Amino acid sequence: MSLINTQVQPFKAQAFHNGKFVEVTEANLQGKWSVIIFMPAAFTFNCPTEVEDAAENYAEFQKAGAEVYIVTTDTHFSHKVWHETSPAVGKAKFPLVGDPTHQLTNAFGVHIPEAGLALRGTFIIDPSGTIKTLEVHDNAIARDIAETLRKLKAAQYVASHPNEVCPAKWKEGEKTLAPSLDLVGKI
Repeated sequence: MSLINTQVQPFKAQAFHNGKFVEVTEANLQGKWSVIIFMPAAFTFNCPTEVEDAAENYAEFQKAGAEVYIVTTDTHFSHKVWHETSPAVGKAKFPLVGDPTHQLTNAFGVHIPEAGLALRGTFIIDPSGTIKTLEVHDNAIARDIAETLRKLKAAQYVASHPNEVCPAKWKEGEKTLAPSLDLVGKI
């Protein structure tokens, strides 16, 4: 069963955020757009490149009214040290969420039981806590956060324009489509 258009299940996790340990729950996702990015583990080789990419695009996510959460199966203590020792991860201004109990990785369907790690999963969640997009792929393939930002803006657009859809490669400000019988077979 797909998680699309389902509610994020209740959870409680600890995160390292802006020099402090903070609790993150499903309530943090209410009232604003959220992007949850699962990664296998801290102190690896590919994950810091994604954290750095998200950090370099964070201002755009904030401008779009969205919060970013990076989740690994490590503890929030590990995330503190990772943030302090990795130049790439040190750029993060968003919560680095620990999931050592695998509550989140299981709830979002990205847990790898035999490894105790997460697949690379990206979830865009609307202000009501409903999952609007998801992408899950092999851990050897890092993401392009610019594409996540594009999907966020598309999800926001169709949420505020329910009679329109965003075509392939749509970018903010470009033309959308209004589905109708007249378009069937014309595109």
